Amino acid sequence: MQSRLLFNYSILQFLISSHKETINTRVISCAFIVLALAVFKPFGLEVWQWQAYVHLLAIFALGLLSCFLTEVILRYIVRMPRSYDRGVSYIISRNLRFQCINTPLVSLLICLYRHFAMSDLVEANRLSLSNYLETLVIIAFLSFAIGLYWRFKFRSRYLAAELEETRLLNQQLKNMQVEASPEPSLTLTGTTNESISLDVSDLLYIEAVGNYVKVMSKQTDGEVHTTMLRATMKQMEDALQAYPMIVRCHRAFMVNLGQVEQISSNSRAMQLVMRHSHDAIPVSRSNVNKLKELLG
Repeated sequence: MQSRLLFNYSILQFLISSHKETINTRVISCAFIVLALAVFKPFGLEVWQWQAYVHLLAIFALGLLSCFLTEVILRYIVRMPRSYDRGVSYIISRNLRFQCINTPLVSLLICLYRHFAMSDLVEANRLSLSNYLETLVIIAFLSFAIGLYWRFKFRSRYLAAELEETRLLNQQLKNMQVEASPEPSLTLTGTTNESISLDVSDLLYIEAVGNYVKVMSKQTDGEVHTTMLRATMKQMEDALQAYPMIVRCHRAFMVNLGQVEQISSNSRAMQLVMRHSHDAIPVSRSNVNKLKELLG
């Protein structure tokens, strides 16, 4: 509980400063793009002389507007609000979606600005598909470059957050295992005559293998035993729904949290390392948040 409170306090401190940091990040990103445009002078900027600086200032404002609109789209349409307590994988996924939405949007805004404000002296700025594609390629390249900069800049923070998140999850797992009450024995049966009877605490995990399920369990001598049953994962899930420590973590796996030795997590995947067999069971992205809620 104390570790959870400390973690929540650190999250609160991070949220207080995150709004200001987000604004700074957007301003610096837009300034970088405008600086690159000022150096390379695409869109016929070289013919505008001092007016080019006015156009660059307008493009800077359009960039900030695009960032605001993208945040609105992510929050209310894509349903991905800015959050720092959902893990590093969520943050990285959201940033990627931000880039995928913001780059075409800001390119469209700049393309329209070129048509209405910069086409008097440069005929090529007239609205067209080639005009838009040209703008999109330039902005995509600059966005990729600034994205690499921010990823490098925040890499140490992401790594620290991953380590802290994994440490907290393992602590919560140990607390859950200590507080778990003893479960009675159970019998799992297939669609034919085969069955297996075992104590719930001895069950490691269940894996779907074609038309069968593989039941991995611990024997009294410490060895791991494999039993094949002709059944579906849905049948196993229905049979085990009364046991809260046994959860579906993947479309092909169910695990006994009481037999999980360690949680291994990073920005790409989460795995559950099992006791006795030391198998690493994957957790699908759709089940990561459910597992975190269960442990919390």
